[in-house]
Amino acid sequence: MSSEYVVHGAAGSGSVPVEATLTLLGLPYRVVENAPWASQAAADAVGEVNRLRQVPAVITPEGELLTESAAILIHLADRHPEARLAPAIDAAERAQFLRWMIYLPAQVYSMFWVRDDPSRLAADRAAEKVISERTAQRIADCWRMMDEQIEPGDYILGDAFSVLDLYVAVMSRWTPRRKVFYRAAPKMSAVVRRVDAEPRLAAFWADRMPFEGAWEG
Repeated sequence: MSSEYVVHGAAGSGSVPVEATLTLLGLPYRVVENAPWASQAAADAVGEVNRLRQVPAVITPEGELLTESAAILIHLADRHPEARLAPAIDAAERAQFLRWMIYLPAQVYSMFWVRDDPSRLAADRAAEKVISERTAQRIADCWRMMDEQIEPGDYILGDAFSVLDLYVAVMSRWTPRRKVFYRAAPKMSAVVRRVDAEPRLAAFWADRMPFEGAWEG
């Protein structure tokens, strides 16, 4: 038994919404920093915890391994209902919360395994270029389709902040970046800017996903 969560992750990666959630919950955690795309050594290190060699991978205080960012976020929110980071199981918004929490990794996040290294699927450099272009278009299309089917308030599900908003805010900063996201998803654009400005996460964003460089595209 441990007193803290151990997050295997990397700055700017899919571990960021998990780390942000733990921060909001005030739970003790430490990050084992390894970007598996950066080197074979880093990939091997992650592979000792998660055989897919992907982050995030979380070891709970009870010693249980959790992978898949959506599952981790839902688990944390449901385990700490007092924080109201997800609709309650019997809440009217619960079905749509689950729908979009699964849509994101299935339709958007999955594209980045290809985009991180198009040679995984491409036969040559020309095919890599095509894959990069088409996955960028697919990501934009998925954001657009989601945006067309929601009626947000201050946040995606209404006026309550949830881990769904964190998930979208982080993922929308990955390629093809926010400029494309703002065009594709105008209704969610106000939401992600609100999450960017969340005062409880100001120090966290500065450390783990700074608002600098070309992140807005």
